[in-house]
Amino acid sequence: MSTTSAPLPVVLAGARGHGRWHLDNIRRLEGLGLVRLAGVCELRPLDPAELAGGRARAPLDVAVPAGGPALAPLDAAAPAEAGAPEQSADLDALLESTRARLAVICTPIPTHTELALTAARRGAHVLLEKPPAPSYAEFRRMADGVAAAGVACQIGFQSLGSHAVPEIRRLVEEGAIGELLGVGAAGAWVRDEAYFRRAPWSGRRRLDGVDVVDGALTNPLAHAVATALALAGATRAEDVQHIETELLRAHAIEADDTSCVRVLTARGTRVTVAATLCAETAAEPYVVVHGTRGRITFWYKQDRVLLQRGGHGPRETVHGRTDLLENLVGHVTRGEALRVPPEDTGAFMRVVEAIRQAPDPVPLPASYWRTETGGSGPRRVVPGIDALVDRSADTLGLFSELSPPWALPAPAEVR
Repeated sequence: MSTTSAPLPVVLAGARGHGRWHLDNIRRLEGLGLVRLAGVCELRPLDPAELAGGRARAPLDVAVPAGGPALAPLDAAAPAEAGAPEQSADLDALLESTRARLAVICTPIPTHTELALTAARRGAHVLLEKPPAPSYAEFRRMADGVAAAGVACQIGFQSLGSHAVPEIRRLVEEGAIGELLGVGAAGAWVRDEAYFRRAPWSGRRRLDGVDVVDGALTNPLAHAVATALALAGATRAEDVQHIETELLRAHAIEADDTSCVRVLTARGTRVTVAATLCAETAAEPYVVVHGTRGRITFWYKQDRVLLQRGGHGPRETVHGRTDLLENLVGHVTRGEALRVPPEDTGAFMRVVEAIRQAPDPVPLPASYWRTETGGSGPRRVVPGIDALVDRSADTLGLFSELSPPWALPAPAEVR
């Protein structure tokens, strides 16, 4: 732990796409005197306007990292103007030359483990975008390697920085909604066909023999899974007893774009998450905690909580949120507890592994989806999926149990 008040030098790996949000956030923390942007690792150097940053976008479940499946070195590091961060596509060399204390990694999923370990070997503490790895084995290699290097690692599930999460868990533990029956989550999003062409790894389960697992539940709506597990009190790998998956796709991709998963926790709690990228209308994703005497609904992107219980009127509250990079700085300088250390994403990674091992997603027959045009381009829509996703969260049922016309026969189960 450091006691100095000097800004901590930070390197950002992956500064385009969703990485732009991280760049803006680093600039915000620079203004507070907490960090200094020392370097940017990108395949193609940022121009001055890009380096200046801009208005930060909402960080939750927007995963559009720049570049392809790997970070290949450039011929030489980009020359830096006076006071400007150094730029290079070689993260190891950049960490060595900048002596960065922190590394923010927002790169393609298959690169996460190796880049996190590269930063750890250089003694840099890591903020690693979600999902932390494409397989449980890679996750363990990353988490064990970072721990052995003696550096801190924060996983970028921003929703778990919400102050609503401990408040909801407190309400459940105090019996505000009676006995806990289960947790459901729903995500109905709209993604056009270009979304699945944004990078070589987009919509892939594997690429060039390497796991990617870029499905609806593992990447764009990964926060729904992680938040539902957290509200069920099941964050670590050992908290999971078994998992059922149902993976489908309307788009011409390898991965799933319409899927659901049900986790039985070690405590016997059911956690069900249903998600689609083929919604009729985009909606705010949410998690609902079911009890014998009420329910709690959490719209995690908005930090908004609705408590409903017998004998009381509905109560809605909006909560603050701790920024995860700011929390990592506080951990390094003042010993603050990390909000999302790797071990607290072990249960999520068990879900990723179950999806990785499941049979390939079942293509929906063309009669069960339609193409709509307009806006940013053509997209595929599954009629009725919005209501079905909501029903899953409400009943804790899988798609096959809710009897849509395209229902699958039986879920794949991983024990």
